[in-house]
Amino acid sequence: MTEPADDADARASAAAAEEAARRRRLAEVFGDVLPETSSDEPRPSGRDDRWYEENRPPHHGG
Repeated sequence: MTEPADDADARASAAAAEEAARRRRLAEVFGDVLPETSSDEPRPSGRDDRWYEENRPPHHGG
């Protein structure tokens, strides 16, 4: 037997609301766990890879 679409939508909506509430409570206790930007995003300084290669320390090889 399958459940009516309205019941499935209501359950999905309730689950999403519970998950959002759980995340909100965790954020209140622990703060932001993940940084806003990741390491693979563009560099804010505008420097390209060439600058980093030219200024690479000798112990990093290359």
